[in-house]
Amino acid sequence: MISETFVASNLKSAYKQAVQKYGNEVSIASAKQVEYDDGQLRCEIVVSIPKEIFMEKSFDELEIDGISNNEAGALLEEIDELKIELEQMRDGLLEVNESSSITKEVKTLFMEKGIAESWLDKIFISLVNTEVIEDKSLLVSYLFEEIDEVLKVKKEIFDIPKIIMLVGPTGVGKSTTIAKLAARYAYLLEKSYKVVLLNLDSYKVGAIEQLAHYADIMQIEHISISSVNDFREKLEALKEYDIILVDTAGMSPYDTQKFIKTVEFVNSDIQKDIEVNLVLSATVKYEDMEDIYKNFSFLNLNSIIITKFDETRHFGTLLNFMLLYNLPMSYFSIGQEVPDDLLVANKEYLLEHFIGDINEE
Repeated sequence: MISETFVASNLKSAYKQAVQKYGNEVSIASAKQVEYDDGQLRCEIVVSIPKEIFMEKSFDELEIDGISNNEAGALLEEIDELKIELEQMRDGLLEVNESSSITKEVKTLFMEKGIAESWLDKIFISLVNTEVIEDKSLLVSYLFEEIDEVLKVKKEIFDIPKIIMLVGPTGVGKSTTIAKLAARYAYLLEKSYKVVLLNLDSYKVGAIEQLAHYADIMQIEHISISSVNDFREKLEALKEYDIILVDTAGMSPYDTQKFIKTVEFVNSDIQKDIEVNLVLSATVKYEDMEDIYKNFSFLNLNSIIITKFDETRHFGTLLNFMLLYNLPMSYFSIGQEVPDDLLVANKEYLLEHFIGDINEE
């Protein structure tokens, strides 16, 4: 895939430029607002385009920066050849590594539990000609240490007032999770924070009523938002609150129009930054996790909240996703009870569940 940046006054216009040039094959990789030298805010989006389409649209009968279509094609071919040579060198090292039955056994075990071969290969290459690669218990322990080292956790910090927005696909448990967070911040910490709930979900039947019900029980103010302007005005009026929790519409990762509307909320011209948290289910298969992340990542995600820990005993796929994308985790939802079934994310909890799954072998 090839990446290209488009700039316009708003996300819709930038996305329209990309579609006009490359068609519907483009997917949004990231989006942000940037203040240019002239003082104007503009929206920059980065889109991913299949290589064949990029070559056809960008180089067909054109010379760009003095490079002809043929020269550009030759350059890309040389790059591909270098990639192949590097892959062959890597495969040679892996063949040496995998001549050991211990390496094969450990690699097979971790791959069966969901850890990517590519991640394991990087570790094994670094261990060539060491005693670790020849001892199963040492190798397994080393892999767990590497996993622990890579995993990131986002700490709870309330030194300044903040806006926390939850985004994610339909059915992942955003509304229940946001109710748990509201109860935690308002009642369960050493200090009680002043919390308000904002609801942007006008799509799902009953979504507003569900969050309003939780808010009523907890005696926390709940406000339904109808537009970006309404959102901006409400945020301005709620300055005295410590924490503003924002619930959004659940959406398919392929629903571009809903994404664009959500980005408009995130990029509202307000004084405070919005912490955007992607809510992800521990039960989702890896390919869907990738699609969800890639399509939500242009909201400039701050952390991942993982839900439905109680609905699976197998955490390798989730662990693999966290390793490959190197995202900080903030909270774990471990059941349906509000507010009890919510934990501040920690590496030990996730690793214990994964090790338990490994030890069942």
